Amino acid sequence: MNSVVPVILCGGSGTRLWPLSRKSYPKQFTRIIGQDSLLQSCAKRLSGGNGMVSFAEPVILTNTDFRFMVTEQLLEVGVNPGVVLIEPDARNTAPAVLAAALHIAATDPDALMLIAPSDHVIPDTPAFWQVVEAGIEAVQNGRLVTFGITPTHPETGYGYLELDSAPDKSGQAQPLLRFVEKPDADAAQGMVDAGNYLWNAGIFLFAAKDIIAAYTEHAPDLLTPVQHAVDDAKADLGFLRLDPAAWAKADNISIDFAVMEKADNLSVVPFTGHWSDLGSWAAVQQESGVDANGVAMSGPVTAIDCENALLRSEHDGLELVGLGLKDMLVVAMPDAVLVADLNRTQDVGQVVKTLRANAVPQADSFARDHRPWGYFETLALSDRFQVKRIVVKPGAALSLQSHVHRAEHWIVVSGTAKVTIDDTVKLVSENESVYVPLGSVHRMENPGKVPMVLIEVQTGSYLGEDDIIRYEDVYARDNDD
Repeated sequence: MNSVVPVILCGGSGTRLWPLSRKSYPKQFTRIIGQDSLLQSCAKRLSGGNGMVSFAEPVILTNTDFRFMVTEQLLEVGVNPGVVLIEPDARNTAPAVLAAALHIAATDPDALMLIAPSDHVIPDTPAFWQVVEAGIEAVQNGRLVTFGITPTHPETGYGYLELDSAPDKSGQAQPLLRFVEKPDADAAQGMVDAGNYLWNAGIFLFAAKDIIAAYTEHAPDLLTPVQHAVDDAKADLGFLRLDPAAWAKADNISIDFAVMEKADNLSVVPFTGHWSDLGSWAAVQQESGVDANGVAMSGPVTAIDCENALLRSEHDGLELVGLGLKDMLVVAMPDAVLVADLNRTQDVGQVVKTLRANAVPQADSFARDHRPWGYFETLALSDRFQVKRIVVKPGAALSLQSHVHRAEHWIVVSGTAKVTIDDTVKLVSENESVYVPLGSVHRMENPGKVPMVLIEVQTGSYLGEDDIIRYEDVYARDNDD
């Protein structure tokens, strides 16, 4: 049986599914299709095996903001997170893949690596395992393998792969002539009509030693900084932080541009099964299932005389009603609503750019802020006060901290809180409250076995999240983390 190391790329902060996907909590962590997040579905797909292929524990590339989300979500579905490499900043896929290859090759240069984005939809796992198996023979002959999707229409949102002939119906690897950038509509139609083009899925399979050799030949400038970033990486709790000084010297470039478009030992395995990168709301509509009128609905939604529409309400208490809508997208969240022509979904990224230019906080952030101990959400905010709902996971604890500009009142509404205020430690039960004076060193913990919920009322001259002085933290965070 061939063992494959999944390398899951999980650092993206995609904006094309705004307002559901934002920089602070992007789409890979979101339950867009089904009960699992996209990351969870990916990790489950790349575990186990089919008798010919088995998957080792993954290597995951992410950033510092997402590190606890990654481990929590994978453990929720019974997948060991394996090695989590933290990128100091986003440098695109070429440095990320090379860092994973160097890390893996340090113990096994012959290891097979499967590079997979964390946010794709591939519902037929056995069929996917079969194409991975088909690619292994080519990899064992020194080939760099990519996987191409059989086009169903002339899509302009994907790159294409040109084969030397029509895709092999047996599903075996065959030579790849070139990568083609995202085309215009006429070029896309021409490639679909030609019959020897596939969509580029951005999924790759190769041996660690072979991809390192390809970087050495085609992208040598990346080798030194990325090697130093891996060599000087620091262990941090269960994570491995790549060295930031070395990492900053690596070019910001995709693996397609850096290596794949230059290599001459490329093969492609056609995949005829269902696949989507959920790269737009139009793609989400197609994946969500539509009624007889072409309307896809999610959450508390009522559609009356609507046609070809996607209606989503992302809050149980927010009823979304569509009346007479045609070719429309409506996504309603507690703090933002997107209404758009379904034919303009590729332009949602421009919406985010406009919001950022206007300093609109919803461009990147949610009202709910996820932390390793749980989450909080702002219920009310004014010049001198803020009201939050705070949920602390069982056994979790906030940092030991103080504030320079604010005092806090805590009211426990569910569970029991263990509260430290200076030298006093006590339990605060449901319907009880406690006052934290300005400047006091304090902490709250959940000693119970169920989530603890409290309402926090802050009062003071400045209520920003950066008004925190940390003295101790079980998650090893800085003051601004």
